[in-house]
Amino acid sequence: MEALRSQIGARSLGVYAINYPASSDFSSSDFPLTVIDGVRDASTHIESMAASCPATRQILGGYSGAAVAGYVTSAAVPPDVPAAAVPAPMPAEIANHVAAVTLFGTPSGQFLNRYGAPPIAIGPLYQPKTIELCANGDGVCGAGNDPVAHVSYAMNGMTSQGADFAARHL
Repeated sequence: MEALRSQIGARSLGVYAINYPASSDFSSSDFPLTVIDGVRDASTHIESMAASCPATRQILGGYSGAAVAGYVTSAAVPPDVPAAAVPAPMPAEIANHVAAVTLFGTPSGQFLNRYGAPPIAIGPLYQPKTIELCANGDGVCGAGNDPVAHVSYAMNGMTSQGADFAARHL
């Protein structure tokens, strides 16, 4: 957030942390439920902000497990997922209130498949305003196998890159 704060000048900036039990234990049987909890909380907050503060430009962001909240931008429930088990996609008009989506270390489809989860599909209304950053060697979002790469985002300049992207979209 500090990288973005320094870019937006006198504009106000508020932060909302998604309320869900974050975990790096992707193989836990509870992992899909934590993702669903995160998507539900994120979409509820985003829709509430759009309704109560319609002039506010929201920036969605997440790292690793929180980046799976990128599901919140999906235009449809993923195939093979029972629609009743997950929150419905947000109404299309909500995309007008989202300035940018910045995701760091987003679990790849191949990575999620190992744990029985569907790939994250950024919806078409959000694609032009989304940046997904994956550190070289990060095996969660890419083809690498360097565990240090997955925790390098705060030090490798990518948070600044994400902040630049978000600030340009405000």
